[in-house]
Amino acid sequence: MSAAIRFDHTHVVYPNGVRGLDDFDLEIEAGQMVVVVGLSGAGKSTMLRAINGLVTVTDGDVIVGGTGVRAAQGSGLRQLRAKVGMIFQDFRLVRRLSVLDNVLIGRLAQVPTWRSVIKAWPKEDVDIAFDALERVGLMDRAYTKASQLSGGQQQRVGIARALAQQPSVILADEPVASLDPVTSKQVMDDLQRINRDLGITTLINLHFLDLAKQYAERIVGLRQGKLVFDGAGDAVTEDDFNQIYGRAMTADDVLEAHVAL
Repeated sequence: MSAAIRFDHTHVVYPNGVRGLDDFDLEIEAGQMVVVVGLSGAGKSTMLRAINGLVTVTDGDVIVGGTGVRAAQGSGLRQLRAKVGMIFQDFRLVRRLSVLDNVLIGRLAQVPTWRSVIKAWPKEDVDIAFDALERVGLMDRAYTKASQLSGGQQQRVGIARALAQQPSVILADEPVASLDPVTSKQVMDDLQRINRDLGITTLINLHFLDLAKQYAERIVGLRQGKLVFDGAGDAVTEDDFNQIYGRAMTADDVLEAHVAL
């Protein structure tokens, strides 16, 4: 398999001097489902946001589908972002709009602006949006306002919106952090099924280590902006997690402990 994403001696230094990534090297193969773990502040979100240019790479580069993110500007950056779907912890939905309209936002890069303003979406784009909703089990909520959905349903709309872009890469930044345990597994099931069915390269930041081990084809561990672990999800051990976190696992690191509560 070829590399879909390559971090090449990537550095991200924020204006306050904090290092988000520090000489970071990594290749992600096309079609892989990779879970990224590490303490808060380890660089997980920086890593994902460097892929689509939401944070600025200050040295080295990130290569996505053959395109260097650091040099991408204007229309080139827009084209890159159109192929990278992003799923956020806080959903980022327009709550006053319907579920369908929120998913169609994923088609904005493919249609003239005037069509989105007056909601004159081409039929093929509407069909793409409905297909995305079907994949997350929300066809029956297409005309419901986003504000009327549960948190889990809103996150699944966020997944459908990313799918509507027809991306080659999906990034999910702590997608279950604000969800209950049952809903967290439903969202992870959706992401895993989409990855397997469509072969979309998928990177997910997670806090819960048992979820990481259950769903990841590959686990990448970050600590202070550096790569400290890279291995198969089903082979990772508690000692490996201790290496990543620099401490023993606690109940807060495990979703099943929250289920028990």
